[in-house]
Amino acid sequence: MAMKNEIVTAIETQKLIEFDYEGEKRIVEPHCYGITTAGHEGLRAYQVGGYSSSGKMGWKLYDMSKARNIILLDEVSNVPRSGYKKGDQVMKQIYCQI
Repeated sequence: MAMKNEIVTAIETQKLIEFDYEGEKRIVEPHCYGITTAGHEGLRAYQVGGYSSSGKMGWKLYDMSKARNIILLDEVSNVPRSGYKKGDQVMKQIYCQI
């Protein structure tokens, strides 16, 4: 429940979050949080720092069951990022969005 609260607060206050994902640190601007069509807790976010398996920053969809140690940062995010569309089609239920 703490993770959900941190993500919702980050979206509502437009702050960055940091978390460990599959063992590596990510820093993201959260845009949309909910349940994906695959039934997972998902976060659509724009990655701005940390590790990326592709080596690229940008739009990602995170399966939050793989996320640990979420920290709400003081840094204000640059939202909404170009390319963001409200009502993310990959989400069957949205808890919170920009």
